[in-house]
Amino acid sequence: MATLAQPAGPFALGTFSAQDGVPFPGLLAKERVLDLSSALDWAPSGLRAVVERWDETLPVLRSLSDDDTLDWRPLDNLRVHAPIEPRQIFQSGANYRQHVIDLEVAHRSADDPRTVEEARAEIAAVMDRRAAEDLPYVFIGLPSAITGPYDDVVLPSWAQQPDWELELAAVIAKPAHRVSVEEALDHVAGYTIANDLTDRATVFRRDMKAIGTDWLRSKNAPGFTPLGPWLVPAGSVADPGDLRVTLRLNGETMQDESTKDMLFGVARLVSYASQSSQLLPGDLVLTGSPAGNGIHWGRLLRDGDVMEGSITGLGVQRTRCVAEVPA
Repeated sequence: MATLAQPAGPFALGTFSAQDGVPFPGLLAKERVLDLSSALDWAPSGLRAVVERWDETLPVLRSLSDDDTLDWRPLDNLRVHAPIEPRQIFQSGANYRQHVIDLEVAHRSADDPRTVEEARAEIAAVMDRRAAEDLPYVFIGLPSAITGPYDDVVLPSWAQQPDWELELAAVIAKPAHRVSVEEALDHVAGYTIANDLTDRATVFRRDMKAIGTDWLRSKNAPGFTPLGPWLVPAGSVADPGDLRVTLRLNGETMQDESTKDMLFGVARLVSYASQSSQLLPGDLVLTGSPAGNGIHWGRLLRDGDVMEGSITGLGVQRTRCVAEVPA
């Protein structure tokens, strides 16, 4: 399962454990894993500790990845966990042009006089203006929603419309506060895959329409953010603005889009979030999900569904949906 796809570059990072063992930060190279808690002389307790010393540790990791004399373990013998435990998760909404157009068309009122084609054209023009003139839309997620890239995802009994949202996630390397767009990528250690599940039925508060969205309830159930499998260093990702984001549901392709369709790229998102908040090492910046969500297909997640998500050079995650058993 863990070898569905190898990451780009000579090595990647992750969090691993032997069967029922204690998770450890690991260096992945050539389908084998090196325990960094013993290979590094300062014994990091987790991958976030490695990222906190990213600039000084990255050259060491490159050297270790080529050393065949070290105590490597076969990847197939290990369990793969979510690669990192962030303190904060910054999530971008409505950041893919085609996705927003699809959602706006799907949710237009019954008495809208426009044809579908007219509505799409008008919304597309709005998206183009937004990318040129407006600001990203970023909100906060909870680390407790993270689960591993091959773990089961429990669908809460209250979630009426659980949906998938595969996304590119940037992992922050060093504190970022009020950084410019030009400086922003210098604060990114690497990239991973996130599936930012959403219960569509609870996104908007029906009892308090003036309040608007309720991201706490709709996005933060335990396990609603499968993450990983790997943290791939930024230097191994040629262009985060040109990666293929693909999600298959039970083998059928539902999302398949390039990150070129993002309205705001990684640098814009990191810079924007840093203007009002301080991003910390290990934090995640999720960049939004492309077109092809379940609400678009009229087919939401249910018990037994298997989601397989991949992004160019970042590997593959595979998660099974399990309906919550009422207490």
